[in-house]
Amino acid sequence: QVHLVESGGGLVQAGESLRLSCATSTRIFSTVDWYRQAPGKQRELVAGLSSGGTTNYADSVKGRFTISRDNAKNTVYLQMNSLKSEDTAVYYCRLRQGARVYWGQGTQVTVSS
Repeated sequence: QVHLVESGGGLVQAGESLRLSCATSTRIFSTVDWYRQAPGKQRELVAGLSSGGTTNYADSVKGRFTISRDNAKNTVYLQMNSLKSEDTAVYYCRLRQGARVYWGQGTQVTVSS
């Protein structure tokens, strides 16, 4: 069983930055992704990182968010800059190992305008 623990969420003003962390209990993965879900909306992919280091981003966050990892700490980060009110959501970390998918519990990000 793989465990994921997100942290780093909070309340910030528009234009400010936050860095989310996803601590994993394994360093073996196919992909690690950040998703978010705003009230009344479907969960959406924000950023993804493959085991080979390839990254991808939703159009809405390109140029503002950066996904990265620290292998020594088994942690994946989401650096979020120039935050907007529409970034307000619960952010989830998802890890995929082949056909198996694991989710964290989520961390709330609230951006006030």
